[in-house]
Amino acid sequence: MIRPAPHLAAGARHAGWQEAGTLPRLLPAGFAAGPATLAEHRARYGPEPAPPRSHPDRLRLIGEVERAGLTGRGGAHFPTARKLAAVAAGPDPVVIANGTEGEPASAKDKILLARSPHLVLDGAAFAAGLIGAREAYLVVHHSVRDLVDEAVAERGRAGRVRFRVVTAADRFVAGEASAVVHWIERGVPAPLPRPPRLADQGLGGRPTLVQNVETLAHLAFIGRHGAGWFRALGTEAEPGTMLVTILGAVREPCVAEIAVGTPLQEVLGLAGGVSGPVQAVLLGGYSGHWAGPDALARPFSAAGLARLGASVGAGLIVALPTDVCGLAETARVARYLADESAGQCGPCLFGLDAVAGELARLADGHPASLATLHRWLGQVDGRGACAHPDGAVRMIASALRVFASEAEQHAQGWCCGTAGTPVLPVPPRRAR
Repeated sequence: MIRPAPHLAAGARHAGWQEAGTLPRLLPAGFAAGPATLAEHRARYGPEPAPPRSHPDRLRLIGEVERAGLTGRGGAHFPTARKLAAVAAGPDPVVIANGTEGEPASAKDKILLARSPHLVLDGAAFAAGLIGAREAYLVVHHSVRDLVDEAVAERGRAGRVRFRVVTAADRFVAGEASAVVHWIERGVPAPLPRPPRLADQGLGGRPTLVQNVETLAHLAFIGRHGAGWFRALGTEAEPGTMLVTILGAVREPCVAEIAVGTPLQEVLGLAGGVSGPVQAVLLGGYSGHWAGPDALARPFSAAGLARLGASVGAGLIVALPTDVCGLAETARVARYLADESAGQCGPCLFGLDAVAGELARLADGHPASLATLHRWLGQVDGRGACAHPDGAVRMIASALRVFASEAEQHAQGWCCGTAGTPVLPVPPRRAR
């Protein structure tokens, strides 16, 4: 079971409970204790951040978010203040807290909502105040739906924001911002064509702010303590903390909170350290990048991973042990990603299917063409109706680079993998 790392076990007891440069922030109590009640939440963090009382006050607070340098923690890392300002310019806006977390290997949003649902509600209410919204939707994974419902009910009708809870669609693409809107409106978890921007015309034609639930939790802290407090951890260019899911060749798989820019080797230490030799690391998620073991010396930040062509994405880190075939792991994920196509365009529906089939043949030791694979990846990349095929191509192309020698061996009928248990979780195939 995924659980918070040991350093997250001791929590604070009252408002103003920690200095700006200390951890943890988001997950202060042991996971086994269950979700914090509203009374416990207020005792730990103090009262909710005060909403702005006027338009100048709203602009001032959005400026404080800009100074904090908070970016989205759902994977895209878009500046939060820019989103707030864009939506605040329109009439009758709405907030959507995105806790879909369709990434099969990621658990950080689920654990945040299970442990600190009121922190997310604080952030959603504060965001609503910043843009002038009176309604906020919380789209959450089915495993935490009841806990979120209880947290919303505990708050009653107090405050100016009405919360509505929606169970997220169980699809990989369902967490994309426009897909979340499409799901709420039509029950279809597929990305919408753009333009118009969601900030101009989203849910019900209204200006819509879609923010990841972790982003909103950070926003609640900025509302309480200000930009300087938030920037006390992280780097100058990428301030703050983030939640990461750590899996694979580690002793204690977990969700941990880290300062952005922490070296990967130290991050793995929060999961008890590596359990054996590591041949590669998957960074960012199933739309992320494979990198060699030298990546462990790099900081986990956009700047730190840029030289590898990688990014922090949704905060997933998977250490691949040496007895597991990276090519076979990638082929399994590639088939999953192909099956998760929204079916809206040929490059995704047919292109990813063809790539996954050829990669599976290679992984199984059957005759397959690496040249054909590379050509097909180039034909899919940048041609989809949404970013899903681009992310799949990015991950597969990085695997063909990192596991190039293994691919050559597979082409000759050999495989280095001896372990029988897969590392990367993949849900059962859906019927087409």
